[in-house]
Amino acid sequence: MSTLYIICAPSGAGKTSLVAAAVASLERVEISVSHTTRPMRPGEKEGINYHFVNTPTFQSMITHQDFLEHALVFDNHYGTSRSFVAEKLKNNIDVILEIDWQGAQQITNLFQNTVSIFILPPSMEILSSRLRLRGQDSAAVIEKRLAEARHEIQHYQEFDYLVVNDDFSHAVNDLKSIITAHRLSLSLQKRTQASLIRALLA
Repeated sequence: MSTLYIICAPSGAGKTSLVAAAVASLERVEISVSHTTRPMRPGEKEGINYHFVNTPTFQSMITHQDFLEHALVFDNHYGTSRSFVAEKLKNNIDVILEIDWQGAQQITNLFQNTVSIFILPPSMEILSSRLRLRGQDSAAVIEKRLAEARHEIQHYQEFDYLVVNDDFSHAVNDLKSIITAHRLSLSLQKRTQASLIRALLA
């Protein structure tokens, strides 16, 4: 039985890097590539980081119910492909959704088998430093992101797990441990090991 892992974090907390590093050493799990109307950043690639679309295309996809969830974040639209997630789950592949807290609420209302993880920065000062070091935003935009981060962090209690991204390697191991532990939970093992259990009890 496959699982939807919902991973959220304020901008600059290192969510994308952490997820990529964790998935690189895990089997049977893939990252859902979201659609977005925001401009492509230097180093990003179409279909790898995001599916970049214009606003009319995004609105058309909403009309055709192509998204499991969608949200407006920092004046840009983001959405999760319904067909991608359905195909992977059908083929017993776990899916990681890198979405915001609004999307997380939508997904947890739609699916039962979800695990939600919120990534915290070690401090607001370090989060501010990380945003400035990215060199992607103006000072005004960074201040807006920091204000929004405080709002997002208020929703931490809505999640199953908290991971603090202070030491990167430790945070990666924490993410992997959560996924591994969930795969060993009784609710999943009863299904994946059903034939073994029947044989042992015969």
